[in-house]
Amino acid sequence: MKSITLHKLDSALAEKLEQVAHERGQSLNRAAQDLLRVALGIDRSPVIDRAEVFRDQFGTWSQEDLDEFNRRNADMSQVDPKDWED
Repeated sequence: MKSITLHKLDSALAEKLEQVAHERGQSLNRAAQDLLRVALGIDRSPVIDRAEVFRDQFGTWSQEDLDEFNRRNADMSQVDPKDWED
C-alpha cells in the first residue's frame, strides 16, 4: 500500500476532517481515506440519515404534542364554501 502525507492543510479543512472523523468514530487516516474514495468515485457516498443530522435544530414532538396540535387545529381542516365565493 502507498502512503502519502498532506502538508499545510488550512485550519477549516483540518477542523472539518477532525469533525468528520469524530462523528464517524474513525481515525483521521480512515476518515481521509473514506472521503477520498467517495470524492474520486471509487466508493459510493454513505447513506446519511438527514433527519438525524438536523434533529437538534428542529426538535421533535412526542405523540402527546402531536395529538394536542391536531386537536387545536382540527377546525382548520374544514373548508368554508363562503371563502371561495366571489
